[in-house]
Amino acid sequence: MRRIFWFTSFFTIAVTTLFQAGESAAQSFGIELHSTLMPASGGMAGASLARPQDVNSALASNPATLTQFLGTQFTFGGGWVEPNYQLEHAGGVLPNVDAFAGKSESEGSALGNIVVAQDLRDAGVPGTFALGLLSSAGAGVHWRDIPASNGTSVLFQILEIGMGLGVEVTDRMSVGATLVLGSAVLDAPFVGIGGAAYDYSLRGAAGLHYQLNRCTSVGLTYHTAQNFNFDNALRLDLGGGLFTPTLDVNAGLPDNIGLGIANQSLLDGRLLLAADVLYKQWDNADLFRAVYDNQWVLQLGAQYEYNTRLRLRAGYALAEDPLSPNPGNSAGGVTPPGALAALQYLQATVAVSNRHRFSLGAGLRDLLPGVDLDVFGGFMFENTEQLGAFTQASLESYWLGSGLTWRFGPRACRRLPEYDCACDE
Repeated sequence: MRRIFWFTSFFTIAVTTLFQAGESAAQSFGIELHSTLMPASGGMAGASLARPQDVNSALASNPATLTQFLGTQFTFGGGWVEPNYQLEHAGGVLPNVDAFAGKSESEGSALGNIVVAQDLRDAGVPGTFALGLLSSAGAGVHWRDIPASNGTSVLFQILEIGMGLGVEVTDRMSVGATLVLGSAVLDAPFVGIGGAAYDYSLRGAAGLHYQLNRCTSVGLTYHTAQNFNFDNALRLDLGGGLFTPTLDVNAGLPDNIGLGIANQSLLDGRLLLAADVLYKQWDNADLFRAVYDNQWVLQLGAQYEYNTRLRLRAGYALAEDPLSPNPGNSAGGVTPPGALAALQYLQATVAVSNRHRFSLGAGLRDLLPGVDLDVFGGFMFENTEQLGAFTQASLESYWLGSGLTWRFGPRACRRLPEYDCACDE
């Protein structure tokens, strides 16, 4: 046992060291991640609303599915995202921003997700409770190395501390809820004198899971909007050495509706197919309601159980382009000089409009007795957006990640009854 402890501790420290904080997450939908960096769901394009394959995704996506996890489980996971973000601007729109073209010099981003879940059935409650630290959203770019950009930069990252409970209502139906407290940092997407501003906000979610038959289940979830108010976030550059007084900026995440279905009837139950549909209501998210329209997202995932220990995964996500063709002249309570063209310049710094994403992954049961390893990677194909007559943005990215899960107790492996693993011995 001591040998196991030191091995797993070393692996955890190594992963933590690798995942030092970065500045941009570019496989997101808009700026929200939706389980695309979770240890198992990351290999399935984030599909996890009906039958998540890791407890992190259950807590983050649909709390009703927490009931599928028995015993005690602890998962430590994270991923590295490396974007290639190009911006081209003709100049003449914003004060002191001249014509330039170049790649964002923001480094890649490291995002972690840590969850512990406890089965409550021994206490007479037919459900599972979970606590976690989740990376829910992130976006960051900068062209400060190009003088003509006048220090153009954006950073918006949210780290959530949350708890969730899933309870079996009947043999077929479960319900669940989560409550998270998000801590956010913003370097506002406006040209002027600014810096990191901070705020916190609550977000809730409710979910339902229903087992249609032995092989097919559906999941339904709703996440509330999460809006932040960043006090004294910046002073706009008005040109000629003039700046506005210090301004507050409002920014946030939309409310989301999700519906998922999963089926495990093919290949003698060894092939799991999952599909999630999300509707993201950006109209209810501060700042982004000005630059994004409401958005549909489709996440498709597959998992093949090669043998009792090895699972192979693949996924594809199709996302509607959320960029609004009519962004107006203000965002987040701020009206920059330059009117419509200035908002189109802002759009170009958050232009995550890529439609196609692919992912692959694998899971190894009992890397050590009671310890599972999951790995994943993915790629988002390049997409170029022309935003008005003055600005063009281009983005592509790839990501890699992994996770370790420790399972304790005689029931911790029984969620997948075809497996015989060490913690059932």
